[in-house]
Amino acid sequence: QVQLVESGGGLVQAGGSLRLSCVTSVSTFSSYYMGWFRQAPGKEREFVAAINWSGSSTYYGDSVKGRFTISRDNAKNTVYLEMNTLKPEDTAVYYCTARAGGFGAWPYWGQGTQVTVSS
Repeated sequence: QVQLVESGGGLVQAGGSLRLSCVTSVSTFSSYYMGWFRQAPGKEREFVAAINWSGSSTYYGDSVKGRFTISRDNAKNTVYLEMNTLKPEDTAVYYCTARAGGFGAWPYWGQGTQVTVSS
């Protein structure tokens, strides 16, 4: 069983920054792809970013490219999402997710952390 716990959400003004963290319980963290998704009220869940096992490859949704950075620390079983130049449309619940392979569905999800960006 893979448990994911997000933290770091909160209220920030437009143009500000936040860093989300996601700690996992899995002992083989370095063998998992990690990702972030978000869901705003009334909208579908949206892909934000993903990172491969070693951190050498990262992927971003179009709406966050150039503003968000995903990274991981395999020694701490933690993945991060650095969010800069935040916009009101970034307001959403942000979810950490994990999968064992490089492709396919994301079977493991955290409970989410709220990010609210005020204008």
